[in-house]
Amino acid sequence: METPIAVALITGSITAIGWLSTHTLTARRERARARAEATLHHVERQLEELYGPLVFLIYEGRRTFEDLLQTLGRTYVFRESESLPPNELKTWIFWAENALLPRNDRIKQLLMAKTHLIEGGVFPPSYVAFLDHHNSWVVNHERWKKEQVPYSWHSRINWPETFESEVIGTFQYLKAKHARLLTQLEGHS
Repeated sequence: METPIAVALITGSITAIGWLSTHTLTARRERARARAEATLHHVERQLEELYGPLVFLIYEGRRTFEDLLQTLGRTYVFRESESLPPNELKTWIFWAENALLPRNDRIKQLLMAKTHLIEGGVFPPSYVAFLDHHNSWVVNHERWKKEQVPYSWHSRINWPETFESEVIGTFQYLKAKHARLLTQLEGHS
């Protein structure tokens, strides 16, 4: 083989290998960026449509419950086997019907409408506990209002503290993930 032809073949091969390597690396970076953008979009929807509103409702509920306790002048509402005096029962029913039950219903509606945005591969047990708490209470309360069937004035299932901590923890996790994704995408610009 003649030298000019060999040089041309070697040069052409090196050029082709360089182009192929550059093209492969560029395509890989573009796929990684597209995945990061899709993940960012999903996280933004989770925060905007589900976890942000849930956290707001939970914080609002905490404050409302603290206000109720201040109104009652103690650190609890109900004690085991102890009924509320009529004036306190009236206060409790007002708070339940105008703040607690409606807020819990908004939380339930969010969970029902936005299940596809729940973080992870399963519906968390604390979310089920919240639904059990809410449904137990609301059904008994409505029955009392419509049929005057007495009940204990609260849910048979206590408010699940783990629900609050899991929702707030997931919100914080998603906020951190969102910040990481933004930084990652800024690095690709």
